[in-house]
Formats: sequence, C-alpha cells, structure tokens
Amino acid sequence: MYNIDVAYSLTDDQIMADKKISDWFFHSERQIFVLAGYAGTGKTTVLKNTVENTLKLKPEESAAFVTPTGKAATVLIRSGIAATTLHKLIYQSITEEAEIELNGKKITIERLSFKKRENIGKSIKLIVLDEASMVSDETIADLAAYGVKLLLCGDNAQLPPVEGFNSCLKDPDFTLKTIVRQQIDDPIIKLSLTAREGGYIPYGNFGGTVAVIDRRRFIGETRKRTLLAADQIICGINKTRTAINDEVRGYLGFEDLPQSGDKLICTQNNWETYIDEDKRFNLVNGIIGFANLPFYDRVQGIGFMQFKPDFLDGYCPDALPFDTGIFSDGFYRYKRGDYFEKLGEDGKPVGAYTLNRFEYGYCISCHKAQGSEFDDVVVFDESYAFKEDRARWLYTAITRAKRRLVIVR
Repeated sequence: MYNIDVAYSLTDDQIMADKKISDWFFHSERQIFVLAGYAGTGKTTVLKNTVENTLKLKPEESAAFVTPTGKAATVLIRSGIAATTLHKLIYQSITEEAEIELNGKKITIERLSFKKRENIGKSIKLIVLDEASMVSDETIADLAAYGVKLLLCGDNAQLPPVEGFNSCLKDPDFTLKTIVRQQIDDPIIKLSLTAREGGYIPYGNFGGTVAVIDRRRFIGETRKRTLLAADQIICGINKTRTAINDEVRGYLGFEDLPQSGDKLICTQNNWETYIDEDKRFNLVNGIIGFANLPFYDRVQGIGFMQFKPDFLDGYCPDALPFDTGIFSDGFYRYKRGDYFEKLGEDGKPVGAYTLNRFEYGYCISCHKAQGSEFDDVVVFDESYAFKEDRARWLYTAITRAKRRLVIVR
C-alpha cells in the first residue's frame, strides 16, 4: 500500500510512478531513475509525496531537491518542497585575496572561486533533480560521482539544454502521460498537447483564458493592452525580441538607458555575486528582475543599480555595476572580466569590480524562459525558425503560461 497524502485522487500513472520509484530505491542497485512527464501530469505531486511519504525521506536532511536555476527552485519551494540550485549543492565557495595592477596601482581584491564538494553530506540518501531536460549529461555525471541515488525528473517534450547534450530523458524509466483531473479542461494544457504532437492550432478563443491571434490583426490598442498586461512575452528571433522590448518601453514612457521599474534579464553568469541575503542564489544568465534607482557614468559607459529578481521579495544586497553599451550602441563595451577601480568615500581605491551584463527583459527567448512559470504569457509563435525542434519550441513556450496565454502567429 503506497501512502500518498494528497487532497485529490491520483491517476493510475501517478500510482504506478510512485511504485516504480519505491521499488527502485529500496530494491535496485541502479543509481539513476528517470521520471518523465508532460505538462499537467502532476510531476511535482509525485516527487513530493513519493519522497516524503513513501520513501520516508526529509528534504534538506536525507533528500536533496535541486534544479538548474533559482527560478525553477522557487517553483518547487512554492509547492512546499525545500529546494536549492544544482550549483549550490555541488560547489563550495572559496574566497581568496589576490593582487592585481590597475591604472598603474596595485590593488588587493577578493576573488570568489568554486571547488567541487568532495561529498554532499553523509545523511543524503537521494538527490532529486527537477527540470532535468535543461541539464547536460556532463553535469549529471558530476552528480552521479557522489554515489548517491539520483531521481531525475523532467519533461521530455521540452527543448534540450542550450549547452551540452542531454540523453537521460530519451529513454525514461517511466513517463507520466495522464493529465490530472484539476487540469484536464485547461485550455493551455490542451493546446500544449496539440503543439507537442505537431498539430495545427487554429485561431480563436479557448475557454476564456487562451487566444490565438493573427499577427496582422494584432495591432492598435488591443496590442498595447495585451503586451502591457503580460507577465512575460516570449519569441524566437532576436530581431523580434529587440523590437518588442523597444515597443513596450515606449508604451511605458521609458527612454534612453534603463530606468527605475525597467524589466531586465541577466545575460552572463556571475557566480561571485549573490542576489539574496541568505546567499542561496547567484546572479546567473537568465535571471529576470527590475531595475531601481540606476545612475550612470556615461563617459565610461558604466551603470549602477539596485536590482530586484522577480522570484525574490527583496533587492540584491549590493548595487550591481553593469555595461551600458548594449543599451546605447547595441553591443557590450567591455570584455568579460575587465576590472574597474572601486573608490572609497575619500576617493581612494579600496578594491575593484567587474561589470555585469543585462538586456531588456519584457520579451525574451523561449530558451531563456525554460524552467520558469508566469501567470500571463504572450507568445510570438516563431517556431518555424527551429526546424526539427519546432514542436518542442512551441510546446515549451506554451507551457510557460500558468493562467492566461495569447499566441500571436
């Protein structure tokens, strides 16, 4: 008898997944179990209840739940699962002093480096990796090297990782296919099924929460109102992304460089910078948030701002310096790793800093949106640009929406 504590009836798929995971964990010598599942099949429910109730493991004590991104981790956290990022689990931060020469002066700086942990704690009996489709085989091999059992979970209909190759979801141990009762009539889920199978999605309104609109008719006040109401706009081509970002900023009355309230997306990993007081999440490529009180050295092309990630309640602990060239000239002005003098109140150098990279984030690529969920999404369907991944692209874009969806085609 499998004890799954949920407030609604389980599908046969979920019951079978729970049984197979339990049999594997207790009776198999295989290190890895792969659970695949399409949108709406209740993957998170299975993960939470199987680990906590059937396997009797406690998150953060005997089970480690991890995701490839901080935003994906918060999706689990909001579902009642204590989760962290894959990077946080695997790597230990080490702060070292180093001396560099800058503008003819020798300056002492602190450099943060990361060393792979030799172990992840003797009490951890299981690592659960959610959104596994975003993780390369190389990184999964790093996880497996700890010798702990791995439960990999992901959607094998989504796009593959941007870097590296992912093969784990090609032949999963079990696939959840049955849509749970709560989502069986959800128009977003229904359209995702059509997209996944490569079917044609007709124009029209579906269930009051989904609309498919002809791009040629998506104009005027309807267009303005829809774009401004979206929590996230998704497209496939850089030219479209740039144009939509400029358009939305125009509606908001923003000009010139990023202003307070501007939506930005980080475009470069900066593992040395934490974006929360508890140092759980790093500033990495794909994090979306909002600028506050930016100020600029226009001669050097450098800006400084407070930054509030969209999945956290507060601002980053420190003001973030960033390269403004991408906003003014269309390209980054400085190389990655270029150092700049950090001056104290007396004007004397007290250290050095490097620049972060951001772009406007009202409209982002589908790859950047992967692993995230948004209430209200507008998708400019440019799946045609992705050839053999066309169906995966559209499916991934559609399933970023939780409540409302507009597809412009």
